[in-house]
Amino acid sequence: MKELFETIKIENGKIFNLKWHNQRLNRSRLELFSIYKPINLIDYIYAPPQGLYRCRVVYDVEVKSVQYIPYTPKTLNSFKIIQSNLEYNYKFNDRSELNRLIQEEYDEIIIEKDSLLTDTSIANIAFYNGKDWITPEKPLLRGTTRERLLSKGFLKLENIKKEDIKNYSYFALMNAMIGFQIQNSINIKL
Repeated sequence: MKELFETIKIENGKIFNLKWHNQRLNRSRLELFSIYKPINLIDYIYAPPQGLYRCRVVYDVEVKSVQYIPYTPKTLNSFKIIQSNLEYNYKFNDRSELNRLIQEEYDEIIIEKDSLLTDTSIANIAFYNGKDWITPEKPLLRGTTRERLLSKGFLKLENIKKEDIKNYSYFALMNAMIGFQIQNSINIKL
């Protein structure tokens, strides 16, 4: 049975966006294992009172383990667009196929699938067109921050090709740990 995981931000005693992690965890359990009884992650985790932590919950049919890892954000300045047919609809614990795509001479990759930009190896992406923040209509993974921002109307869905990058003025990454983060002084290698 394939294991999955959730990464939950915990800072100074506060657990962030648990509703969205519960939704993805329970949707994955239903779709992959036909488990209808929902899990509430609050029954499995606690919030350390001081510091910034990446809470990593590993699960399949049930929760297997919970880890609290002190978190330091990475600085990302260079991105390379990499073509791949990778399937990563669920947040599987085994990321070996995803990790094989990473290029050591760049800080991060942007994955292009079927001629469309999708995600980086660690985050969903968005581009600003001067009016709206646009996120790929077909990401590899429906991240919790992306889902939350779509539900609020902050993000709009569109297909984005690498040739379109020149039409955008800003680029942002989003995931559970960094939230929505505009990237400054970056280089995207087509």
